[in-house]
This record gives sequence, structure tokens and C-alpha cells, in this order.
Amino acid sequence: MAAAALSMPEIENKAMNLGIDLSTIDFDNIVLPPGDDFGINSDDEDILHEEEAPEFETGYGNVIVVDNLPVVSPEKFAKLEGVIRKIYGQTGVIKEGGLWMPVNPDTNMTLGYCFIEFNTAQEAKEAKEKTDGYKLDKSHIFVVDMFDDIDRYMNVPDEWTPAEIKPYEAGDHLQHWLTDEKARDQFVIRAGTVTEIFWNDARQVRPDPVYQRQYWTDSFVQWSPLGTYLATVHRQGAAVWGGKSTFNRIHRFPHNQVKHIDFSPGERFLVTYSSQEPSNPRDTHRVVLNIFDLGTGKLMRDFKGSVDDFTTGGSGGLSGISWPIFKWGGGKEDKYFARIGKNAIYVYETETFILVDKKSYKVDNVVDFSWSPTDSILALFVPELGGGNQPARVSLVQMPGKVELRQKNLFSVSDCKMYWHSNGEYLAVKVDRYTKTKKSTYTGFELFRIKERDIPIEVLELDNKNDKIIAFAWEPKGHRFAVIHGDGPRPDVSFYSMKTGGITARVSKLTTLKAKQANALYWSPAGRFIVLAGLKGFNGQLEFYNVDDLETMATGEHFMCTDIEWDPTGRYVATAVTSVHEMENGFHIWSFNGKLLYRIPKDHFFQFQWRPRPPSLLSPEKEEEISRNLRKYSKKYEAEDQDVSLALSEQDRKKRRALQEEWETWTARWKQYHEEERELRLQLRDGEASDDEGSQEQYEAKEVEAEEVLDVHEEIVD
Repeated sequence: MAAAALSMPEIENKAMNLGIDLSTIDFDNIVLPPGDDFGINSDDEDILHEEEAPEFETGYGNVIVVDNLPVVSPEKFAKLEGVIRKIYGQTGVIKEGGLWMPVNPDTNMTLGYCFIEFNTAQEAKEAKEKTDGYKLDKSHIFVVDMFDDIDRYMNVPDEWTPAEIKPYEAGDHLQHWLTDEKARDQFVIRAGTVTEIFWNDARQVRPDPVYQRQYWTDSFVQWSPLGTYLATVHRQGAAVWGGKSTFNRIHRFPHNQVKHIDFSPGERFLVTYSSQEPSNPRDTHRVVLNIFDLGTGKLMRDFKGSVDDFTTGGSGGLSGISWPIFKWGGGKEDKYFARIGKNAIYVYETETFILVDKKSYKVDNVVDFSWSPTDSILALFVPELGGGNQPARVSLVQMPGKVELRQKNLFSVSDCKMYWHSNGEYLAVKVDRYTKTKKSTYTGFELFRIKERDIPIEVLELDNKNDKIIAFAWEPKGHRFAVIHGDGPRPDVSFYSMKTGGITARVSKLTTLKAKQANALYWSPAGRFIVLAGLKGFNGQLEFYNVDDLETMATGEHFMCTDIEWDPTGRYVATAVTSVHEMENGFHIWSFNGKLLYRIPKDHFFQFQWRPRPPSLLSPEKEEEISRNLRKYSKKYEAEDQDVSLALSEQDRKKRRALQEEWETWTARWKQYHEEERELRLQLRDGEASDDEGSQEQYEAKEVEAEEVLDVHEEIVD
């Protein structure tokens, strides 16, 4: 039992009675008994106060019971044990002395079942899932259960008692931010030790604070893909937050020294990652991956091993870990997740969290893969082998049946990268090929039309196929793509369309913009508009381009810009300078057509992220109807815009009036000083007037009328 808290005078009196000299005690080095704080409250950050007691595993979660085994005599006991060890040694590591087959003391025969203890509970679960129903022979089909389940069933009370019904308590409204009357978007920033969330209030030309917290995360924050949660990262693990405006903690995910996190596209799961240096320098780092259910906070599956177990495979050997290790497939339903290994793709299904068909997908020398954003289709790349005798290839494979839908052989390939369109309709494969002399390379594109019959493929080469490809980007919700290409200091930017032509669509070039200060492409999420950005060596050059009209809307500059991000609606663009530079830290907000709305400087600026929005619930037909009748809906917002403009104009007039009054007060004060010193100046000059005081003043006041713009109507984005 902890002692009652004592005041300092009481401590001094007690020390005096005990003959203790408090001046000789180093209070900073006092260590309290475990679990006892002696009434001394910690002043650590509040999240540490809220930490719950750690949960320890209890019971026999790593033990299974295998029933329906053959009943054998002592002579066949060793043979049966060897068969069982061979079967279950493939699913996990059986502990030493972890296999026990009970024997009938009267007959000395086995009882037809055994207990198997694995190293971990996860191995035991996998063993149950893989071997329950295993057919040893016609008469012996395994029945496998978890030992804890049997124990729980045995302890079911004989008398039924109704479950306690708890009163309903409304939870946090995790989508409340979508109900904003002004249809504003939120963003999160980190600067110094503070994390802040704002509304982007472009009408008021300023950010509107929502929530802020100091020391909210140890490293970074991350929105979930649909904007429901904000994740923070701590030494003890990760946490997700949400709610109306206070951002309450929804779940905590324990994972010591977590370094990376990743959400599944449909927000069903959270992946956490950590790596630990080995005690022996000759050993490799140990890796731990956990997959949690976001709705319940439950750990669904963990993966542990050395770094070599999770490195990228390929003919060239291991090339290191690439994050995210797991890539999600099956669209927003999060049906599958997969990782690449040595000569294999490991594809898991989220219903059971085991391998599809209970085995990996063998692909010799595979070096890269990616999922379609909308369908359960894998795109795989295998490089050339045997000095070109076996060509490189790109394959499209349908899951879960592992059916190859399309394959394209490629020759003289030096490198290959795959780019899926956001709606899964197209796949662009950028192929770098060697010339005949093998001394240089040139680039072309293989364009797959995924939704069309037999998945036709088109080959696209640039006008100058020797141009280096600097950047490639598909238009979201559209059919166009942009390419930055060239070898000089000012590359070209070309735009192409996948829907040019009559009955059979063909890819065609729309235009080429010559000699641009650009090395990055940022399409609006709604399509149509794109920012051509010159980062790094170009020092933040920006060009806002309308691809429908093939014209530049505006140019700008954000000096030393490091990050560019569109808001989820495509109405605004944020540019930022993060702490990779020591100066100019902060962010700018621009309109879609390149008008700079406001600047926010922030020292030690680390992060800017718009809060994503979930997909619209409107059907394509309803969206088209709204687009046709946009002027009818826009009247309400035009009136609101005019009210805001008038309010801003009134604020400007008040500022100008205050400045004018300040100026008049200042000039009147100095005129008064001038008059008061007139006699002194006359005395100093023996009665002579100084500074031509007697003459007419050398200036005259004029009243000038100036026109003022009270309202500006910007173009409405469909």
C-alpha cells in the first residue's frame, strides 16, 4: 500500500526525529519502489497519465489440441510422433518438450489426441487454420482446436444468465468535419513541438484554428486515406484520434519504438513497423510488423524476422527494405495485402490473414509489383535473364485465382516503372531500353487499357526518344497524362490523351510546352488543372496550367519550396518550405488558378497535410445534373462571397482611415513643434527668417478620387 503524501514541513520534522540530515540526500537519484509513487504526481505530458496498465498474455494461447489421431501401441509411438512433428514443423516452431500424446494407463495405447505447444500464439493459430481437416488417411481427419477454446467451453456455467445490457453511449462523430456549412477543408501542420489543425478559410484569406496540442507526436502525424482519423506516433506505439473538434483518442496500438505506419485504403487496418539493432554486430536487424483492426484496435496478425526476410527480391539479390512493405489490393474493401520476396509474391487475404491458397505465388526473379487501385489485379515486372535470352516481362494477374490476364515481353530492358491510373482504367509502364551499342538508353511507354476487351496495349515513343523522362503523372478522374522530358536545363512538358479517335480510341499528343522551369507535376484531384513545379534547382517556380484550354492561367514563385499538395476538392494548392532549409520556413495557400491567397511563416516547419475527403456519395448522373445547373446553385454562394467581399472592403477602409488619422496626428504634432521654435530660430539668425518661412509653402494639397474594386468573380470549377 502506498504511503500517504506528506508536506515538506512534515518530512523535515520526521527526518529530525529519525536523525536524518536532509542536506546530504540527493533527491534526484531517489528510486521509488515499483508500482508505488508515494503520492508524488508526475508532471509528464498528459498522454502518459492516461496510459493503461500493460496487458500480459495469460492462458495457453500458443497451444493447440489435435484430435482424431491414430490410436497406437508403444512400438509405433515414435513413428506417429515423427509424422506429427513433420506436419506441424512446417507451420511453426514446436517448443522443446512441446509435443505430448497422453496414454491410457490401462492399455498403454495412445488416446487419439495430442497437445502441441508453439513458440508464439500466432504460430498456433496458423497451425490450427492450416491443419484443421487435414486428411492423414481415410480414417483419420484431424480436428484441431485452440487449447484456450476448450478450456473456455469446459468452464461454461450450467445455468444460463442473461447478458448485461449497457446503456447506449453516443460515440465521437468522426465525420462531423464534413458538415461544415462553408464547405471548407482542414489541414494539419507541425512546427517546432506544436501540432495544429486549421480550416482553410479562403474567403477570409486566413486559416481558422480548430485544435492544437504540444508534444502530440514523437515524430510525425498522418491522416487516414478517407480523412476519418489522425494518427500520431510515440515510443510506445501509435494512436488514432478523431471527433468533432477536440480530437479524442479513438484507439491505441501498442508497438515499441514504432518507426513507420500505413493505413489500408479503406481504413480497415493499420500497419506498424519497427526495426531493432542486434546485440551481435554480425547479425542483421530484427523487424516487427503488426497489422491492427482500426475499428476494434485488435492485433490481427504480426510478422517478425530479420531484415533479409523482408527485403526486395530479384535476380540481383536483396536490395533492401522499401516502405510500405505491404501493398494493399482489392480496392476500398481491403481484401488483400501482399509483399515481395525472393522469387515470390506473398499475397494474404484479410478475411483469414493467411496466404491465398495457403501458399505464396511463385514468380522467379520478380523485382517489382503493384496493385490496381480498384480491382484485385497485380502488375508484376520480371527483368531479363541469361544475357537477354529470356526477355523481361510485365504480367497482369487476377487474384485470388492467380489467373494471368495479359503478358508483354520486353527486350533490351535496363529499367521499368509502373504507373496505375487512379480509377484502374489504365496502366502505364515506362521502359528504359539499351541501344544496340549498350552504351546509352532510350525510353518508351507501354500503355495497357485494363477495362477493354483482351486488354490492348499501345506503344508510345516521344518525338525525341532519347529524351530523359523526368516526371510522369496521370490526370485523376480523366484520360490524360503529362510527361516532363529533356536533357537540358529547361525540359519540355507534353500532354497526351488516351481517348483520341473514333470508334477505337488511340493515344495522341495534345501539345508540348517548350523550355519550362519544371521538374515535378501536380494534377488537381478533379483533373483539368495542373501545377508545373520547379523544385530544388529551380527554387520553387510555379505555373498553373489549364489542360482543357491548353493555356497558362498564372505563374508564381515560392522560393525554396519543398512540398506541394492540392486540397481534396481541387480548389486550392498549398506550397511549403520545410525544415530541410533553415530559412523561409512556412506555407502559402493558392487558388486553383494561381492567385496567392495568404502566406503563413513558421519557424522549424516540419509538415503540412490536407485532410482527405471520402468519395462522393452522389451518382455520376447526379454530379452531371449539378454541373449542368451550376449557375442556379451558385447564386447563393455568390451572395455570400459578396457579403464577405464587402466585409473585407470595410475592414480595408477602416485600416486606411486609421492610417490617415495617424498621419494627420503626426504631422499636426510636428507643425506645432515648428511653430513653438519659430522665435528661437529668429534669435539664432539675428532676426532673419529661416527656411523661407515667409514665402509660400512649396507644396499644395489635392483631392484625388480613386476607384475601388468591391467584388471579384472567379471562374467556377466544375
